[in-house]
Amino acid sequence: MIRNSSDRGSSGRSSRHPQRRERGRLLAILPLLILLAGCSSLSNLFGSNDDDMGPELPADKLYNEGVYLLNEKGSAKEAVKKFEEVDRQHPYSDWARKSLLMTAYSYYETKQYEEAIGAAKRYVSMHPGSPDVAYAQYLIGASHYDQIPDVTRDQTRTERAIQALEEVIRKYPTSEYAQQARKKIEVGRDHLAAKEMAVARYYMEKKNFIGAINRFKVVVTQYQTTRHVEEALMRLTECYMMLGIANEAQTAAAVLGHNFPDSPWYKDAYRLVKGGGFEPSENKGSWISRAFKKVGLG
Repeated sequence: MIRNSSDRGSSGRSSRHPQRRERGRLLAILPLLILLAGCSSLSNLFGSNDDDMGPELPADKLYNEGVYLLNEKGSAKEAVKKFEEVDRQHPYSDWARKSLLMTAYSYYETKQYEEAIGAAKRYVSMHPGSPDVAYAQYLIGASHYDQIPDVTRDQTRTERAIQALEEVIRKYPTSEYAQQARKKIEVGRDHLAAKEMAVARYYMEKKNFIGAINRFKVVVTQYQTTRHVEEALMRLTECYMMLGIANEAQTAAAVLGHNFPDSPWYKDAYRLVKGGGFEPSENKGSWISRAFKKVGLG
């Protein structure tokens, strides 16, 4: 039976759906868009003045009604209607710009992720110079992130989340959202590595050691900063020993021991190599050695 990372006391985070709702945090870091205009106040937003019954309402009134519904009533779906009405009635106003971002956030709150992504992308496209554009880009990534499936399913959504969040870091590195983006990217990359490990273990169970090596190689070359790399190196040691390619098995064990000397996976790799009559020994020309030196490890 092939053991996975959870056998070593891992939290198993990547084997479960990694959706981590940050509603409170997202609302707390939402740009300061809640600006009440003129004499408007939350207490008179829903007055029955005759002027309010006309076909067109003031942009600030519609906007503030949306804010009230979102924050005070907890009705994000109703808030969306108010924000979208601002855009419909006052498409070229600054209130329309603010309302578009609030629309994206409100959709996110109701888990209508595709609508949230669409509204946020529209904001990024229409208002690239806005001080709130970093948040809009972050919201795109967060919407993809909250839909990441478990490791048994296709990981296209995970890849999209990482790409969108990397845009936050690349374009807005000093924004308050860059740090949150980095944390989500770390989880997403761990998830992709877990997917590769699951497929590789399946190949091992089927005695398809070449197929397994190719998958473990992806983890070692692309995801070696994740928690799965230790097991990947041990599995490479195991696969190469099964195929009789001792020098690569020795290298995998040696690199594992050099970078993670206290890892329980290294103890297994060491026993495998010793059991075959060899010692862990690094071949500097091996792809394993080069992969780790490329990022300053080994």
